[in-house]
Amino acid sequence: MNRVYHSNRNIVYSCKYHIVFCPKYRRKVLVNGVDVRLKELIQSIAAESHFEVIEMEIMPDHVHLLLEVDPQFGIHKAVKTIKGANCQAKCNTFEK
Repeated sequence: MNRVYHSNRNIVYSCKYHIVFCPKYRRKVLVNGVDVRLKELIQSIAAESHFEVIEMEIMPDHVHLLLEVDPQFGIHKAVKTIKGANCQAKCNTFEK
């Protein structure tokens, strides 16, 4: 694998994180268009935030993400941004 390094004002980094998260009780809710919408949302969030989605796989009961995150932004902020925005979008789109 070819290593690519990114730089900011005072650091050079290549921070990749494998993130796995699942719905409550690991219910199979990421089906019937929810998975497609989730992919779109994650890509749009990444485009406007300080991280890049390298790979993404959405299964019916969990999500795998490989993210490259600026260490000054922090992995915790990236996950918080993804999960928070997805919850708001889900409530607005798929709820009754």
